Amino acid sequence: MKSRTLAFALVLAVGLSAPAETLKINGSTTVNPPVAEAAEILRAERQLEIQVDTQGGSSGGISMLGDGTVQIGMSSKPLSDDDRARYPGVDFRETQIGEDAVAMVVSRDVWEGGVRVLSRTQLRGIYEGRITNWRDAGGAAQRIVFFNKEPGRGTWEVFVQWLYGSAKAAPQVSFPEVGGNEEARSKVGSTRGAISQLSATWADGVRVWALGIRLEDGSMVEPTSENIATQRYPLSRPLYLLTRGAPVGAAATLVDFMVSERGQELVKKHGYLGMKDLRK
Repeated sequence: MKSRTLAFALVLAVGLSAPAETLKINGSTTVNPPVAEAAEILRAERQLEIQVDTQGGSSGGISMLGDGTVQIGMSSKPLSDDDRARYPGVDFRETQIGEDAVAMVVSRDVWEGGVRVLSRTQLRGIYEGRITNWRDAGGAAQRIVFFNKEPGRGTWEVFVQWLYGSAKAAPQVSFPEVGGNEEARSKVGSTRGAISQLSATWADGVRVWALGIRLEDGSMVEPTSENIATQRYPLSRPLYLLTRGAPVGAAATLVDFMVSERGQELVKKHGYLGMKDLRK
């Protein structure tokens, strides 16, 4: 009788046990593709409960990690002093999982109109509204339509950091804004005269085309794997997973997976450079 009672109690205890805690991840739409695929693998192989979102991009991931509402933030930009200052009690830890670059992409008509490269001076002129027609940037007589990445997105911050030295120094502009990479590619690809900032791996040469950058010495550099790996391309950027302190539990499992050989293959599968590809 006692054994039957004990068995029933064990079954009841198992049935009432709390469900596994969900690992919550949020942030960059650039970092998201390999991480989302890794999450699928770990759900199947390790029975982990993982929720991956891209609300607010890199800044959203940093904010939610700082607030403690997620365990991992995805970021396509380095943490700034301002990021750390907003959460002075948080020990942010960065784990780099790969490297990418911000490309300036244009619509088919701009590309076919002869615009293949822009200098920083020209891009500042476009961003500040002083250059408004492609004929003044080597193209056909056509209005420039600039889709600006939402301020706070990693792609936007890398762009204005290069143009102005810091995000704080960037002027206020009133261009139409785009959020994630898919939205930016879709808007540019479907709009005549369009240009925007976009993760280089999303520049497919079918809907949008990546421009080269004219360097100060007059040479042109394109966002190729070689130029990103050596950081010759000026808008190269690291891809990070962020945690509060050293990752533990399910967060550690995912972070360890992403830096493992299998995880690095996912990073490269989605068009980014893995850590062994970098030559710094």
